[in-house]
Amino acid sequence: MPSRKFADGEVVMGRWPGSVLYYEVQVTSYDDVSHLYTVKYKDGTELALKESDIRSQSSFKPRKSQSSSSSPSRRSSSRSRSRSPGRPAKGRRRSSSQSRERKDDKKKTIQETNIALLKPSENNTRSYNGEPDSTERNDTSSIILEEKLKPDLEMERVLEHYSLRSRKDEKKREEIYSEKKILETIKTIEKASSKTKELEFGGRIGTFMMILFLPATVFYLLSMCKQDDPSIMNFPPPLPALESLWEPRVFGLFVLWFFLQALFYLLPIGKVVEGLPLANGRRLQYRINGFYAFILTAAAIGILLYFQFELHYLYDHFMQFAVSAAAFSMGLSIYLYIRSLKAPEEELAPGGNSGYSVYDFFTGHELNPRIGSFDLKYFCELRPGLMGWVVINLAMLLAEMKIHNLSMPSLSMILVNSFQLLYVVDALWNEEAVLTTMDITHDGFGFMLAFGDLVWVPFVYSLQAFYLVGHPTAVSWPVAAAITFLNCIGYYIFRSANSQKNNFRRNPADPKLAYLKFIPTATGKGLLVTGWWGFVRHPNYLGDIIMALAWSLPCGFDHILPYFYVIYFICLLVHREARDEHHCKQKYGLAWERYCQRVPYRIFPYIY
Repeated sequence: MPSRKFADGEVVMGRWPGSVLYYEVQVTSYDDVSHLYTVKYKDGTELALKESDIRSQSSFKPRKSQSSSSSPSRRSSSRSRSRSPGRPAKGRRRSSSQSRERKDDKKKTIQETNIALLKPSENNTRSYNGEPDSTERNDTSSIILEEKLKPDLEMERVLEHYSLRSRKDEKKREEIYSEKKILETIKTIEKASSKTKELEFGGRIGTFMMILFLPATVFYLLSMCKQDDPSIMNFPPPLPALESLWEPRVFGLFVLWFFLQALFYLLPIGKVVEGLPLANGRRLQYRINGFYAFILTAAAIGILLYFQFELHYLYDHFMQFAVSAAAFSMGLSIYLYIRSLKAPEEELAPGGNSGYSVYDFFTGHELNPRIGSFDLKYFCELRPGLMGWVVINLAMLLAEMKIHNLSMPSLSMILVNSFQLLYVVDALWNEEAVLTTMDITHDGFGFMLAFGDLVWVPFVYSLQAFYLVGHPTAVSWPVAAAITFLNCIGYYIFRSANSQKNNFRRNPADPKLAYLKFIPTATGKGLLVTGWWGFVRHPNYLGDIIMALAWSLPCGFDHILPYFYVIYFICLLVHREARDEHHCKQKYGLAWERYCQRVPYRIFPYIY
């Protein structure tokens, strides 16, 4: 049996199937039967290569040209002969010979630069047989380099033929110039390849419509909840006077709330952790103190209630608060887009770098906008909106008691407040887990996230509590127990699935997780095929939807309006699931296809 030449873990140069280009790869395994090496490229692509298609890195080190390796005496004599006015014909023959040598050197330089610098595109779907689209693009990159350099090199050779300067100076200047041209061309190609190719949300027109449609949807839902008969048939609802939608005092209170949460975020309490590696390999640091901020917020609200502050003021001016939050989020989005125009290329979001202003404004142009160490996206993800949701629910509970002269809140209101409070506290307690979500690792911070975090979450997620103030619904204890049991099932699936995934990522060798089976991937991670992640591909989404249904059931069945959140949540998670599928297919390649065969259902078992 022939012995293998390359060991597992060794970094070598592997030829891309169907092309002549070699890329840096790492050997992961060797099949003694087929005599094929399984190698992993830098972008995570995993291929099987023959030994003849693999070369050591030392064979790709820059080689010295023939003229450089010759002895000093020969170089000196050749230069004197080429410049001798007494032998013009022989000098020309020598110059032609050196020109051919330089031409060969340039071709070698171009070839070695293509091999060393050009990387396979991460947006291509690759297979073992070498799809023609990816190899054609790589070969095209080589042609672009040669075509861009060819006129300049030809001109250099013509000028050099008649130049009286030393050959050494000419050669050195030519090498420097050629290197600069190659690097400039490489930068141009890489900048073009970093642009967002696939546009979501309907592209430019779709994102423009959503910038208008999302605020209108929030105002419509809140207006309907204020009606005595919030039926869909009563469309459109009576529009309030424009002057009644804005009050400077309300806007000031919202800004005060935002900066109060920013102050809590900056407090030097809680641990500091590192996020996932960025495109340039750098890791950002984040302070995990969301739960402490929640405790401080609860203490501040308790002090206000102790001094007889009327928290139901939120209910009386709820629409004005929503308008203020929308105006603030729009201003923040404009600021984020303007500052992103000066951000370096490597700090832009993969999905928000299309070159179209409206699209990039909506999805977010910059990935992690920061003011010093203050991360704007991470702060807005869990702080002002999520905690504001809990405060709004509490305000609705107090408003219900005051309007209906109740000594204690209704059972329906208690259920809604309790379920959603549990969800928020869980998110803050497990704050570190948000660092691995697509919102942080992939999406830029633009209007989509700014409006979602500051307006949609607090004012739409609290829709059930707002509905119950004007439309009280009686719930019996047996029904309340059944709804509570349903919410517990959803929460158990949601939390146990996330914990199972996080524990496996943190320490796959944990003996407590020995019962879990997984499919290894080229990235070094494993795809779980047992436990919750072997039941459906996104069990956390299944738990989310079950909890959303439990939050709406206390509102009864008189109107569909309280169930808007359930419908929206299903649409949102199906969209996110589609994005996750696309992202995982690119990231894990063949391993993801094997996983999909093992786990065919995405969210709903036996349905979808």
